[in-house]
Amino acid sequence: MYELFDIKDKVIAFTGGTGVLGESMVKYLASHGAKVAVLARSKEKGDKLVEEVKEKGNEAMFLVTDVTNETILKQNAEDIIEKYGKVDVLVNAAGGNMPGATIGPNNNIFDLKLDDFRKVVDLNLMGSVIPTVVFAQYMVKANKGNIINFSSASALRPLTRVAGYGAAKAAVTNFTKYMAGELATKFGENFRVNAICPGFFITEQNRTLLTNPDGSYTDRGKAVIAHTPFRRFGVPEDLLGTMHYLVSDASKFVTGTVAIVDGGFDAFCV
Repeated sequence: MYELFDIKDKVIAFTGGTGVLGESMVKYLASHGAKVAVLARSKEKGDKLVEEVKEKGNEAMFLVTDVTNETILKQNAEDIIEKYGKVDVLVNAAGGNMPGATIGPNNNIFDLKLDDFRKVVDLNLMGSVIPTVVFAQYMVKANKGNIINFSSASALRPLTRVAGYGAAKAAVTNFTKYMAGELATKFGENFRVNAICPGFFITEQNRTLLTNPDGSYTDRGKAVIAHTPFRRFGVPEDLLGTMHYLVSDASKFVTGTVAIVDGGFDAFCV
């Protein structure tokens, strides 16, 4: 019997897989039979994650990468294909922010560090564009491919402070829609490009912005919760069902979409 949600033996290249959210998704996908190639900067974290996956009897490999370096990414793709024979799915989850690309409550636009802004755009936008271009070439040779990008709540509305990150993620959203049309119209219906848009999740990157050392919410955290109908931050497990759906054939007629997982944040207005 054909199972729409069966992802067993799908080969998934996953950038940014050692982060709080990425690690959860890597373990989940592997536990459902996918073969996950984790691509990240930290060999220590990557090796530890793969070891944990394999201890559960599942399959994964780790490769050191730089998502802004085309040469390294091409070698990553070759190494994955050498081991697993194909790449079915690319997940672009690598990203990050820098203090200089943000505008604090006591600052204004003229305090923005343009070099930091550029670095944040490079990491988040080019860090999705370059892997997409590299891995899509191998997918076209195989006549099928599935790419999943990561957008952000800051891409949908210009949130205060995160000037560089918001601009970059808005561009990722646009690029997602562009690539959906580009691949499908020129290479056929076997190609899909979508994005997941998480709302506010506590990660190492934003923990001190949203919570105090004692676990209570900062003023920023309180403002986010006040604008979230579910009245809580997301937890990694909240992303797993959406990821599974987009990886699987259950979404085979879905492309160019942005799946928002935010507890109602984007839909809510005072």
